[in-house]
Amino acid sequence: MAGPQQQPPYLHLAELTASQFLEIWKHFDADGNGYIEGKELENFFQELEKARKGSGMMSKSDNFGEKMKEFMQKYDKNSDGKIEMAELAQILPTEENFLLCFRQHVGSSAEFMEAWRKYDTDRSGYIEANELKGFLSDLLKKANRPYDEPKLQEYTQTILRMFDLNGDGKLGLSEMSRLLPVQENFLLKFQGMKLTSEEFNAIFTFYDKDGSGYIDENELDALLKDLYEKNKKEMNIQELTNYRKSVMSLAEAGKLYRKDLEIVLCSEPPM
Repeated sequence: MAGPQQQPPYLHLAELTASQFLEIWKHFDADGNGYIEGKELENFFQELEKARKGSGMMSKSDNFGEKMKEFMQKYDKNSDGKIEMAELAQILPTEENFLLCFRQHVGSSAEFMEAWRKYDTDRSGYIEANELKGFLSDLLKKANRPYDEPKLQEYTQTILRMFDLNGDGKLGLSEMSRLLPVQENFLLKFQGMKLTSEEFNAIFTFYDKDGSGYIDENELDALLKDLYEKNKKEMNIQELTNYRKSVMSLAEAGKLYRKDLEIVLCSEPPM
């Protein structure tokens, strides 16, 4: 069986820098869809085993299928049969595991949304490269991580290359939310329920009864319940409360403006 065209880089290293980690990711996520899956996953696992054999790290069972199953049980945290970037960060010894550093700091989706609100100053639904740098330096300070300017520059570039899937030099909210732990990532829950601008405007206008341009927390509650029912999604009250809180982190003095909610619920951020 032919392996990948060129030798995958760095798998044998005891510690990877952020940019080496990214090269490994890009090597195996061949179709660039944000996951290592299917054939890519088999290639990755084979190469990883080879590299670990070389460094004397081997698992007990010698059967490929068994080993692969064992490996997935350990690392595929959300059991979707694919490896996503954050899961790979836990498999490979990334330097100071900088992705985990974000995870630890951005403990909840509400904190994430607060940070987002602070840096997406023009409410475009994107963080530009220069805003991202401030965002990261804030996170590193809060996590008490010493860093210098070149390091910050490397992290900024790496995160842009990781999460800026369409290469426009900006990060959309849903791209950036991949920094969140999977179970916290309420934005993923809306993935199948994204609205077009027309649908969004209709639903917002319906809840913004007095036409003030914003809704309050109770109206948001009703709006979210509505969305879930329309999409026939199961929803428990606790989850709904958490999502509502997270979305309300974008509000100003309890007022959630049309543009803020649009960032979360629309398939394309407003132009």
